[in-house]
Amino acid sequence: MNNLGKLFVISAPSGAGKTSLCNELLKTYDNLEYSISVTTRKPRADEIEGKDYFFVDEDTFKKMIQDDEFLEWAEVHGNLYGTPKKFINEKLESGVNILLDIDPQGARQLKSKLHFGVYVFIIAPSLKDLEERLRNRRTESEEKLRLRLENAKKEVRYYKDYDYIIINKNFKKAFNELNAIYIAEHLRSKDVKKIEDIMNLEV
Repeated sequence: MNNLGKLFVISAPSGAGKTSLCNELLKTYDNLEYSISVTTRKPRADEIEGKDYFFVDEDTFKKMIQDDEFLEWAEVHGNLYGTPKKFINEKLESGVNILLDIDPQGARQLKSKLHFGVYVFIIAPSLKDLEERLRNRRTESEEKLRLRLENAKKEVRYYKDYDYIIINKNFKKAFNELNAIYIAEHLRSKDVKKIEDIMNLEV
């Protein structure tokens, strides 16, 4: 089989359960890693350089934009975030699979630049269900919660940009579906260069 790694691009509105599903997939496979983004945001107390993010100042980030070092980048809540080309390419070329967690805007940028990648969109069963999950977190002000819900209404309309949609009503079922996608994408016939190399056929 093709020994290059595969890129899995995962998007979801806040509260859809994307992080929990991705973390479970990461625990399941040793050869799967999270993509590490570059950001101008200051590191939090528990965040580690090179593990959680690559932290840079704004001038460095803007220089990286000029040098075309990002697959995609965006400004979020006043901070800049980007997916570094070099990191992704080196991992994939070494055979490591990458899980990239980005919003639909970033996913669209990626799709316009790359001819590969598996795009998965995770959604809650309903907007009401999504609101209940966000309220149960007790981490959002009413203003921020309403903003997230309005953003969710816009984001779900990009579903056709994705190869797969998972409705996260039940975590176990949703994870089984995500796992099935991961397995199936490693069994594609187009990734087989020569069947003779697999079966030792005599020709």
